[in-house]
Amino acid sequence: MAADQRSTLSVVSSIGVLREGSLHTAIKAMLVETGGRLEVPVGPFVIDVVRPDGELIEVQTGGFAPLRRKLDALLDQHRMRIVHPLAAERRIVRVDAHGEVISIRRSRRRATAADLFDKLVAFPSLVSHPNLTIEILMLREDHIRAAAPVTSRRRTRDPGERRLVDVLERIELRGPGDVLGALPRLPVEPFSTRELASLLGCGILLAQRTAYCLRVIGLIESAGKRGPTPLHRRTATT
Repeated sequence: MAADQRSTLSVVSSIGVLREGSLHTAIKAMLVETGGRLEVPVGPFVIDVVRPDGELIEVQTGGFAPLRRKLDALLDQHRMRIVHPLAAERRIVRVDAHGEVISIRRSRRRATAADLFDKLVAFPSLVSHPNLTIEILMLREDHIRAAAPVTSRRRTRDPGERRLVDVLERIELRGPGDVLGALPRLPVEPFSTRELASLLGCGILLAQRTAYCLRVIGLIESAGKRGPTPLHRRTATT
């Protein structure tokens, strides 16, 4: 097996079960390289990283909904940061039952900052809170998977484990203006959700969630209809 393949698979465990543990741990380790403490109790909660300046950091590789209780309880009294990794570049690495590499290919799927809205839909209004920073990590990562997808009860699953390879870009969102700046420039004329999807290069569902978040944040508003199709437009402040 080639040296780069061995390094890719330095730790391969629980293939066949979707796990975020390796990525979560790697990001926490990266965040404390410049100082900070891991797994710190704050009230009834345990915080992933607490920086020397007191900022509380939560690394969230999945959905944001589980963070709601912590944010509701702590955000008014503490500066908090949600760090969310997205796969800007990904390799699919398939291994056999012994952890030997079978194949490596590059995924055509490339995440963009717009993918954040798939998770932000849990609490978009908090973007405007002065104590909250959301940091997007655009990653180069490997996705370690079993030799083949698994079909059970007519459902095909192809889970695996995300592995951090490199951080390509860090995007900080500290308010509505930063949210708008992370996206392609919105049209001046009213636009539909389908047109937003085309602009963002995403599917309709993500475009719908993006539009919902932008409305709640106050960046877009309803602009009537074009035939039966609802339209949006940028607000006067944007």
